[in-house]
Amino acid sequence: MNLPYTMPVERAASAVLDFKPKQVYPYHYRGTEGLSDVDKFKTLVNKGNPDIDVVQLNWYPR
Repeated sequence: MNLPYTMPVERAASAVLDFKPKQVYPYHYRGTEGLSDVDKFKTLVNKGNPDIDVVQLNWYPR
């Protein structure tokens, strides 16, 4: 999710929903324009499948 090099949040969430993991750890979400919206990613994943545990860690301390 580190634009412009990979995919936007919506596409990443869609990919997770396709794979249906029990847990997902979003990382590598810092791009040239700052950080991707990981909260939005979690919302989209849980809206599509509330059984997927989106674990948010502090990968990029401020």
